[in-house]
Amino acid sequence: MTIITGFLGSGKTTLLNHILGQAGGERIAVVINEYGEVGIDGQLVLETADTIVELNNGCICCTVRGDLVKGIGDLMTSGRAIDRLIVETSGLADPAPVIQSFVLDDVLKAHVQLDAIVTVADARHFAIQIGRDEAREQVAFADVVLINKTDLENTASLERTESEVRRLNPLARIHRVRGGAVARETVLDIGAFDLKNLLAIEPDLLEDHEHEHSDDIGCVAVTIAEPLAPDLFNVWFSRFQQERGIDLLRTKGVRALLV
Repeated sequence: MTIITGFLGSGKTTLLNHILGQAGGERIAVVINEYGEVGIDGQLVLETADTIVELNNGCICCTVRGDLVKGIGDLMTSGRAIDRLIVETSGLADPAPVIQSFVLDDVLKAHVQLDAIVTVADARHFAIQIGRDEAREQVAFADVVLINKTDLENTASLERTESEVRRLNPLARIHRVRGGAVARETVLDIGAFDLKNLLAIEPDLLEDHEHEHSDDIGCVAVTIAEPLAPDLFNVWFSRFQQERGIDLLRTKGVRALLV
């Protein structure tokens, strides 16, 4: 099993689609966690995924952690033929409680072997995002760090990003990528997860801690029943970004347009 994590907008779902595009007939089950109440990423995942389980309106490191354990447990004991499991966390997830779920739960331990934690880092916004606890934890617990969107930054900036990643996690394998595109052997079946190494760095990793997200991040979902006029939508959205852009960590959606 592979866990894909990374801060909001880093390119996790794009990476997941690249992996699924190289499935080669493998039966892959995907678990997608979204912080918001409306699931978007599940609609953006390639149909090559054999099974998709969506966990919305919370984070698998806290509020929907029980749903993660139950969902995967039900999946693994359903008798359905599955060759590989990939979990995409929300952009605000702390990997530690997620790791706990897979190494402490008896049902999951019996059916799932954790292969690697892959963290996607947004090269363009890394310097700002790494100031948040969630982003630092995602890098610190990674077995592989993919510095994504390298085409949007210059060499000096990428060197600074890689240096900071190595400072936070000297043991991680680091790769620079564009558009989340990687060869599957870079992130799958690499046997990189090592619980002993993590416990040496974080001795209380397996202890149960109260986990809450800071209250300075919220999520707003807007559902519009009627198709939108493209020109009007683009004008509104551009103005919205100009006025509120500094406060926006992530925007995403699926829209139906009048043609």
